[in-house]
Amino acid sequence: MTESAVALITGGGTGIGAAVARRLLDAGHRVAVTGRGQERLNAFAEELGRPEGLLTIVGHAAEYDQVRAAVEATLKAFGRLDTVVANAGFATHDTVAEGDPAGWSEMVLTNVLGPALLIRASVDALKESRGRIVLIGSVAGHVNTPGNLYGATKWAVTGLAENTRRQVTEYGVGVTLVSPGRVETPFWDSYGSLPPGQLLTADQLADSIVWAVGQPAGVDVNTVVVRPVGQPV
Repeated sequence: MTESAVALITGGGTGIGAAVARRLLDAGHRVAVTGRGQERLNAFAEELGRPEGLLTIVGHAAEYDQVRAAVEATLKAFGRLDTVVANAGFATHDTVAEGDPAGWSEMVLTNVLGPALLIRASVDALKESRGRIVLIGSVAGHVNTPGNLYGATKWAVTGLAENTRRQVTEYGVGVTLVSPGRVETPFWDSYGSLPPGQLLTADQLADSIVWAVGQPAGVDVNTVVVRPVGQPV
């Protein structure tokens, strides 16, 4: 009997990452999720009834030793790794001309270094499974907006996705960048309110991510941009 596929999702305890984890578990995958807070991960596992196919791992997405340990824990628990989803990230919701630089280092490290570290830590296992790397970018990584340093980090993720694809495609590893528009998630908590207009739900975006994960062997969908209807830019 063929073993079910295994996915590792960073920042998987809430929002988009949690929605993807739920979808993949429902589809029969085994799923490891990382997050910085044990309490939040415990709450997520309890919400799902602590299924046998779910592994929760405390770890910081921008610390290589912790990312590597998460990959190793996933391989030890499940024996393989087919998909990684670099989802961990956040915004300081300020601008380069008027913002507070105190939060910028953490944002840049989490949003840009984090995905690179996940790729580095998981690539050998993904070569074995001929798996897939999914990077969660943003529409802000395709469209310039005034002073938006968060957007600049997502432009970096857009570049990282294609640069990675050009290196790992020869090993049979796929790379998909999924760039959402405005999504109703805890991302906006530090903003103070949800932005105006129509928003995607985390579950709606998760459908697109899981679609990318489920592409047939040999198919490499590289860039998926998902906006809510009504978002003009």
